[in-house]
Amino acid sequence: MQINRSILRGSYANIGDYVALTKPRVMSLVVFTALVGLMVAPGGIDPFAAVVALLCIAAGAGAAGALNMWYDADIDAVMARTAMRPIPSGRLSRSEALGFGLMLGTCAILALGTLLNMAAAALLAFTIFFYVVVYTMWLKRRTPQNIVIGGAAGALPPVIGWVAAAGNVGLEPLVLFLIIFLWTPPHFWALSLNLTGEYARAGVPMLPVVAGKAETKRQILLYSVLLVPISLIPWALGFAGAIYGTAAAMLGAIMIFLSWQVRRSNDKERRPARRLFVFSMLYLVFLFAVLLMNAAPYAQSH
Repeated sequence: MQINRSILRGSYANIGDYVALTKPRVMSLVVFTALVGLMVAPGGIDPFAAVVALLCIAAGAGAAGALNMWYDADIDAVMARTAMRPIPSGRLSRSEALGFGLMLGTCAILALGTLLNMAAAALLAFTIFFYVVVYTMWLKRRTPQNIVIGGAAGALPPVIGWVAAAGNVGLEPLVLFLIIFLWTPPHFWALSLNLTGEYARAGVPMLPVVAGKAETKRQILLYSVLLVPISLIPWALGFAGAIYGTAAAMLGAIMIFLSWQVRRSNDKERRPARRLFVFSMLYLVFLFAVLLMNAAPYAQSH
């Protein structure tokens, strides 16, 4: 007699499995960048509306993560980094993940549109669609530029936050979008350099699998160099102060230096790519944190 494993799972395990589907670490970064967009928008936003916006954006990000895991369960099963996720490990079925993702995403979009504004809700819906359909279902398995194009989804949260507060799109959130868009390739390619074999076995055409590690390292350095002047635009346009400009220049210099070390490393060295991957996460958090602190006077005065 076969016993339904879901019956044997305790309530805590169930909650933990569903939380894991939402990719909480990715979600936290999404919410933080959305918070920055929301806080630097002109006119400000009342605390209740801010909480609603962030909860809806978090739920939308979680829905996208769950739907990504639903579709990519076959890939996750053959990669050591993802083999213990809820679906490949057998703790949740694909249909459970699909239902959860669709329900969470629908609730997030409807709540954002009903309680705040339809523009922000439409942008959240587009972001989920882009990440799940355009990136996960189409680009990821077909082109080494999957991260470049698909990175647009991860770059949209500050724009959603801005629109939730202001009701329209301005130049400032588009600059924040561009910063994250250019940051994404070196961040993920640094990770993929040490996982080339796993991506190859999974049939995912990441850049080091298709073009080789040398070309990937060159592209990492190129995007890191492009990122620095773009990161200085908030200071140049005046919606962030000199403290932000100094921090952006210093963080950018470190990013370029670490990318240059990756470029010079041989293919057997894993540490330079790992160092860049870890720093790139800190880079984005620190950059947006300083922007949040240094842009507040601007947001309040416009």
